[in-house]
Amino acid sequence: MKKLIYYWAKFFKKIRGSAIAHSKIHPTSKVEAGTSFVNSSMDKHSFCGYNCDINHAEIGSFCSIANGVIVGGGMHPIDWVSTSPVFYEGRDSVKKKYATHKRKEILETKIGHDVWIGQNVLIKQGVTIGTGAVVGMGSVVTKDVPPYTIVGGVPALEIKKRFSESIIAELLKSEWWNFTDEKLIRLAVYIRDPKLFIQKMNE
Repeated sequence: MKKLIYYWAKFFKKIRGSAIAHSKIHPTSKVEAGTSFVNSSMDKHSFCGYNCDINHAEIGSFCSIANGVIVGGGMHPIDWVSTSPVFYEGRDSVKKKYATHKRKEILETKIGHDVWIGQNVLIKQGVTIGTGAVVGMGSVVTKDVPPYTIVGGVPALEIKKRFSESIIAELLKSEWWNFTDEKLIRLAVYIRDPKLFIQKMNE
């Protein structure tokens, strides 16, 4: 009985669907149910979990985005007299409009390749998260994150680099995420050892 309830819950979770508009998602990538994915792109072999809100973002290949992540989106004007949407253009939760002033354009948020973003992370619009970076769960990212850097906290701060500077440089130079499937299949056996991976890659 418990197993049946579990499968029913999974079924209803899936059938909600995702809200995808004005976006490009590679056929090998996936956006899970309950996620809003707007004015954004996602390259190959990446996924976005359940109940995310992705707006004006460019997401690279081999990225793993957990559930409940919010990326980009608009900002209320804090230099006006009021921050309320009743004074600027666009559809909002409240219907009344006293004016329809234009807001600043939403800045694009850029997420590199092979980035792992943990559950319930918030990423401010206009931020760039470098290739190979890791963002710990529950973090609030307000500044750019360098490649292969692990960050966490509120606001997110650097915890450590994933690898030495020389390995990072080699991986970035290689652009392995652009390798053919055949080459990745050959190198995948070495994926647990960065030094050996680089050695075999350069042979």
